[in-house]
Amino acid sequence: MRGGGPRATLPLDDNRRPDMDRDHVRINRDVWNADAENWVAAGERLWAADAPVWGNWGAPEAGLGLLRADLSGKDAIELGCGTGYVSGWMARRGARVTGIDVSPDQLATARRLAREHGADITLIEGNAEATGLPDAAFDFAISEYGAAIWCRPEVWLREAWRLLRPGGKLVFLGNHPLVLVCSPASGAPCDRTLHRPYRTLWGVDWSVVEIDPSGVCFNLPMSGWMRLFADIGFVVEEYQEIYIPEGETGTQSSIPAAWGQDFPAEQVWHLGKPG
Repeated sequence: MRGGGPRATLPLDDNRRPDMDRDHVRINRDVWNADAENWVAAGERLWAADAPVWGNWGAPEAGLGLLRADLSGKDAIELGCGTGYVSGWMARRGARVTGIDVSPDQLATARRLAREHGADITLIEGNAEATGLPDAAFDFAISEYGAAIWCRPEVWLREAWRLLRPGGKLVFLGNHPLVLVCSPASGAPCDRTLHRPYRTLWGVDWSVVEIDPSGVCFNLPMSGWMRLFADIGFVVEEYQEIYIPEGETGTQSSIPAAWGQDFPAEQVWHLGKPG
């Protein structure tokens, strides 16, 4: 999160998953309310984009295929919608769209941009781990970051399963687990050293260091994701690893371009709920 003074660093051996009585939902809501104004310009740019681009480095939709070209007649939900541009892209493709986000300040931007673009989207303030929406209400669910990294996987994925109709699809994009394994506990950009165990990876509590974006972020080893999908009942239809394009320079969201050209910076899971 931008701004504020330095915080205490987190020792490597203390990268423990927060206890369930630690309110990661409140922590992450406070983070995004405080940082919402810094994402307005990006939201405006992405709402106006001719074609979707994904992740921190703008990977083109043409190379990933996260959205069907025609979503006419489909009910779609974005879990952790932020400024709502993914919801806008789905509405443009003909879907009946619902977006849910825990941050009222982010939703204020989403509602303004939906009005400006003439998009008829239902935007709800709420927790993607427990939406309160009806069972089997949607054909398609998606999360670009949002629930994909700021919600507990074993909770929000079961909620997504509940929301989907038989034959429904879920797509989500977030940090690759290698990013967290290679990220120093101080919050410095990721590097080529292993800073935390992969075997017991659950995510990182970045709320104790100065980093952008902050909050309590969740992730799993590959085997952990696969076990969780199988336990819930999801079928993995495709898995993608996103590298930073050659020629890019600099650092975004604590990932140096040179690092992300050798190691995957982001991952995309395409899941299906059997009919």
